[in-house]
Amino acid sequence: MAPDAMADARDRVLEEIRGADRFCLVTHEHPDGDALGSLVAMHRVLTELGKDSVMLMAADEFPLPYEYRFFDLSGLSTVPPGDIVDRTIVFLDCGNIDRTPLGIVKGDDVHILNIDHHHDNTRFGTVDLVDPEASCTAEIVWDLMRALGVEPDQELAEALYVGLVTDTGKFMYENTGPRAHVMAAELIAAGVDTHAVYRRLYEDMPFPKLELLARALRRVERHDGGALTMGRVTREDFDATGAEDSYTEGIIDHLRTVEGTKVAALAREIASENGTPVKKVSLRSTDGEVDVSAIARAGGGGGHRQAAGFSTVLGDDELVAFLREQVAAQLAPAST
Repeated sequence: MAPDAMADARDRVLEEIRGADRFCLVTHEHPDGDALGSLVAMHRVLTELGKDSVMLMAADEFPLPYEYRFFDLSGLSTVPPGDIVDRTIVFLDCGNIDRTPLGIVKGDDVHILNIDHHHDNTRFGTVDLVDPEASCTAEIVWDLMRALGVEPDQELAEALYVGLVTDTGKFMYENTGPRAHVMAAELIAAGVDTHAVYRRLYEDMPFPKLELLARALRRVERHDGGALTMGRVTREDFDATGAEDSYTEGIIDHLRTVEGTKVAALAREIASENGTPVKKVSLRSTDGEVDVSAIARAGGGGGHRQAAGFSTVLGDDELVAFLREQVAAQLAPAST
């Protein structure tokens, strides 16, 4: 989006927020740190402005992953408010409207503010504020908060900081620009205890998570000279360790650190459709040479250039063949 168009979209969103009284906030299924941080932060911003705000999530999203259970979710409902058709629906960190299971917010007559930073966002909103240059959706919420004159208390600042630190990979990913550090500095000044947040997100690990990691690492495969480093987690692994599905978070970061890796992939078995195992595949690009969001879209998913994912019913061998073909297709021009 051109700078003038971005500024216009930002102004329109600010006008919508100032002019409306009732809001319903939603995000994508299986929300991560940026999705939850942006959701909670926007809710608190609207509440500070005296607005009637409700956060809406499907009941089967609970319990949340253990690292996010510290969020204050007062104001969240798993049942749509009776007046939802009259509320402004705010989508946060959701690149595609189909990534929410909440059918009630998908009608043609729904008034939607689409606030996101995914470069492949499908622009499904009545107003779309999509900034692919932002490090995270929380950064966009932070910018709107400042424009609206809301001063963050510690809980609001922490929600934004969680979105920032998780989507930048603790400030290590290439999406970490100067603005991300300015945002971090302001949030720390507002009262964020960075050590406490870090411990909640990355330490105090349940032992079954460590057992699951050990099983996944024993199964790592490398293909095409190491360009693709891949791990798997099966239902048997979950059953044997007593681990929750969310305990796979972080495994892929071990894979992406292996020397020579261009793409790291983790396939985890999550369910079964008519006896056919369903896998969720997470993808990470180590140096940006491969756009993993393009691979994910080919598999029916989406995401960022360096972090994406999709679901599939492909068998293990078929999945490996698909990923190898996709990675090779992007690396081929560089090798000719």
